[in-house]
Amino acid sequence: MFRVCLSMMLLLMLSSGISNAQERFASDVIKTSSGDLTLTFIGHGSLIITFNGKIFHIDPFSKLADYSALPKADVILITHEHRDHLDPAAIEKIRTDKTSLILTETCAKLIAGGLVMKNGDVRTIEGVKIEAVPAYNIIHTRETGEPFHPRGAGNGYILTFGDKRLYVAGDTESIPEMAGFKNIDIAFLPMNLPYTMTPEMTASAAKVIHPKILYPYHYGTTDTSKLTALLKDQKGIEVRIRKME
Repeated sequence: MFRVCLSMMLLLMLSSGISNAQERFASDVIKTSSGDLTLTFIGHGSLIITFNGKIFHIDPFSKLADYSALPKADVILITHEHRDHLDPAAIEKIRTDKTSLILTETCAKLIAGGLVMKNGDVRTIEGVKIEAVPAYNIIHTRETGEPFHPRGAGNGYILTFGDKRLYVAGDTESIPEMAGFKNIDIAFLPMNLPYTMTPEMTASAAKVIHPKILYPYHYGTTDTSKLTALLKDQKGIEVRIRKME
């Protein structure tokens, strides 16, 4: 009996620890036709999405959280190979032998066992349609003239949860392909210089995509009030600011 009670106590303590670890991050709940969609904002480019009991991690990054205390992943999506997006240590802490790890071709050279998705690829995993879309720079380049994010190397992802379509842009500028992203309900757009977009670029992208809810993310020290000012008269787009520096 003592051993049973002790085991139950340990299980409760472990569960409480995981719950407490999640609670220190803000979350939003979005209603869908197939149940609640919970968005947990870890920071920078890192998110946790929970839907129908399945856990989707986006670009987990050890600098932001103790991933050993966060839920194990059913699906991990990595947008590109930069170390603040592809972090093998964070992946190791949330990956199980049943986890689907979605990678770009470049990322697959750096970590084993993933499923490669190229721009334009579509897969359905854990009942969720996942579309890999382009993410790249047009204007912002290194001193050599090479884009910080070359065309074809990185992915954004559009995920369909019930009747809601969610776009996680990855590291990108406002690119022509965005005109083809239809019926986006929720969008995460990056806004940090010199690597992705200015507030003006982000506002322009939002007007093209026209999501019902816009979350600027991976914004570093960028003044998010500039984005809200640029979109204050744009009907149908709700700008939500969360801690995603």
